[in-house]
Amino acid sequence: MLEHLETNMCPGKFSIRLLGMLAYLIVGTVTAEDPKPAADPAAATFFADHVLPILKQHCYECHSHQPNKIQGGLVLDSRSGWAQGGDNGPAIVPGNPNASLLIQAVRFDDLKMPPDGKLSAKLIHQLEQWVAEGAYDPRITEVVSNNDLSDSDSKNQHWAFRPLSKTDVPRVKKARWARNTIDHFILAKLEEKKLQPVTDADRYTWLRRVTLDLTGLPPTLEQIQAFVTDESLRACETVVDRLLSSRTYGERWARHWLDLVGYADQIGTSNNVFAQYAWRYRDYVIDALNNDKPFNRFIREQIAGDLLPYQSMEERSANLVATGFLVLGDIDIVEADKAKLLVDIVDHQVNKVGKSFLAMTVDCARCHDHKFDPISQRDYYAMAGFFHGTSSVYKTDRGVWSDLHTLDLPETEAQQAERKKRQTAHVRQLNVLRTERSEAEQRVAELDDQLKNAELSQEDRDQLTTEQNQAKSRIEKLKTEITHAKFFAPTVPRTHGVHDVEHPGDMRITIRGNPRALGNVIPRGFLTAASGERPNIPDHQSGRVQLADWIASPDNPLTARVTVNRIWQKLFGIGLVQSVDYFGLPAGMPSHPELLDYLASGFIHDGWSQKQLIRSLVLSRTYQLASLHDDLCHEVDPNNRLLWRMQRFRLDAEALRDAMIFVSGKLKDSTMRPAIPLEFPENVDNLDPTNVNPPSFQLSKWRPGQELERTIYLPVIRSGAQPGPAELRNVFDFPQPSQFTGQRSITAVPTQALFLMNSPAVREQAASLAARMQEVSDNDPQRLQKLWLTLLNRPMTESERQETLTFLKEAGEQAWIELCHAMLASNEFLMRL
Repeated sequence: MLEHLETNMCPGKFSIRLLGMLAYLIVGTVTAEDPKPAADPAAATFFADHVLPILKQHCYECHSHQPNKIQGGLVLDSRSGWAQGGDNGPAIVPGNPNASLLIQAVRFDDLKMPPDGKLSAKLIHQLEQWVAEGAYDPRITEVVSNNDLSDSDSKNQHWAFRPLSKTDVPRVKKARWARNTIDHFILAKLEEKKLQPVTDADRYTWLRRVTLDLTGLPPTLEQIQAFVTDESLRACETVVDRLLSSRTYGERWARHWLDLVGYADQIGTSNNVFAQYAWRYRDYVIDALNNDKPFNRFIREQIAGDLLPYQSMEERSANLVATGFLVLGDIDIVEADKAKLLVDIVDHQVNKVGKSFLAMTVDCARCHDHKFDPISQRDYYAMAGFFHGTSSVYKTDRGVWSDLHTLDLPETEAQQAERKKRQTAHVRQLNVLRTERSEAEQRVAELDDQLKNAELSQEDRDQLTTEQNQAKSRIEKLKTEITHAKFFAPTVPRTHGVHDVEHPGDMRITIRGNPRALGNVIPRGFLTAASGERPNIPDHQSGRVQLADWIASPDNPLTARVTVNRIWQKLFGIGLVQSVDYFGLPAGMPSHPELLDYLASGFIHDGWSQKQLIRSLVLSRTYQLASLHDDLCHEVDPNNRLLWRMQRFRLDAEALRDAMIFVSGKLKDSTMRPAIPLEFPENVDNLDPTNVNPPSFQLSKWRPGQELERTIYLPVIRSGAQPGPAELRNVFDFPQPSQFTGQRSITAVPTQALFLMNSPAVREQAASLAARMQEVSDNDPQRLQKLWLTLLNRPMTESERQETLTFLKEAGEQAWIELCHAMLASNEFLMRL
């Protein structure tokens, strides 16, 4: 759990404040104890003289109410501790040593405790005697568990669980500085500290900033010229509306969501198994963002799209594709223990839903109550029950392997007609291949007969043998092509997704995650810390609709806050809540709690429109600030939590690669196909249905021009480095797609500079850019002005012009390529200012 917190909170170690929070969760009020046993002098003496010393010396180290000592959920420093028990149930059955887990453990029957060695026979006998005589124990310990936190207590103790507050826009002294209500909240905090924001960014910087943020691409020369010459009061609004309406907006912001849900074009990490239809989910996300699908609808479709009503076949298709959210993750389909696989998938889905929509680590409560947040083990299994009634994978005929479910998508009449044409053409092509194979086999047989002729010269025999070997090689290739063609025969459109099991029901606790060590049945329900509701689930349904409705409800205090905070972080570089993926107790307060709730309420009021929220943020004066330094502001607020300036940060891997290709003039529109080019037999193995291993991929061949598509359309692989045209991702902090990443790391390491200097791909873009500039004019000063506007999106200065002209005269015939290469690797091109 410590490792979990450090990963999700901050790079530091346990703080005094965090320990204080933990102490609050552990020590506070008296738990309900079993009635204190009647005073028996002999029993009391035996317990005090013999039993208690054993427990203190050998058990408290791992099983007491001290911080970090509750291993396996079991505590032995109170009567109620062993009576309630831990992950394996009650530790002691008074009067029955053989049925008591504690006695079994010290005997080393199955469990073996203590872990540092078996107790002496004398000590074991004393414990057996104690239990056999009724396990007298007078201890009552003052503790509190997360189960003891009442609904109202848990909501009141932490800001994230409280209802959204109705916030008035604060009054400020310099009201004319503000461009919208967001600025009032920012300025009010600055004025409290007697600070003032820095000056505004110039128009070139703002245009580059907003274009990169909204589309992941820099502005064109025409767009720069149109904006800097637009003197109307709505010039910025015109730019923002144009960017939000372009397809490039969805392509950019879909990548943020795909980071968060651990998307890849590979199933799990074993054997390079391809997720054949993953690209449909990728395109679903792009289309949802471009169409500004209400975020609450976006939630419902991904959790329960297969169960939602629909008005058209297009809507039905989108609903089914959306459920890929639940299965396109790091799922271990090679797991031989299918019962374990199913509960692990449930855990994966609980974890993904908890982090992506609620910013809560619900999965920490799989084996015991959450150590920091008011999430009990009952809460975990109440949530898990929704997915326990959901079918995600099935057992294949290939050894121990499982596979993701695929769902048939509905077709229009036009789509059916097009598919039938493709099927007819496919059958024709398959027959051609079979005929060619038959002819080749017949030719091999003929050559066999000819080679049996003893009168053949040596020269003729060599010629016939060479021809026969060529025919045999062609037969093997045709076999591969035929197998490939049969496997990828045209079918109805399909997608990876889920459906309810035949008889959904509640889930039982799996002790320590073991599906064969089962505890109580837990009714399906929501996180009690954030909701007092209990779902009304129709018979024979998993309840995922009800779960989605609760998460997407305007009354849920977490969802809108989490979503607004993530969007804010993408635009301002740091969240109002710094830990964008964690809103638990140790997360810390928002820098501007009133603003967070104001934006969350507005987000809901505006129909959960992400575009409307983004529009309001980028049109604020706060977003328009320069990224300049100010000594006084830095002294008071060195981390810029009060937003007295704009954060500057390096472009992420996708924006950097796409921008390079874009400025070179080579960027291509995507054909929206599978990222892995499975149409080439060279890229696919194990298609033979008799093979014990599942079909897999290798990236030996790329589509012509695929290296010039936007990075979001290139393969994302879990089992190793990112391949081929997108190898830049390996150097520039692309997140591990087995994880759920709401905020990427941003590093500055030597390997990044070395990559930019030595990568053939970067050099190729530099050459294309140089050629593009050569076509602009015969005049070097004019070319340079275009180059600066194209790459840096601003005019060059006079000193830059003079220095660069001098360089071009001295650098030789490769001067323009060298110049373009250096600028592609320059800080100003790499940075979003």
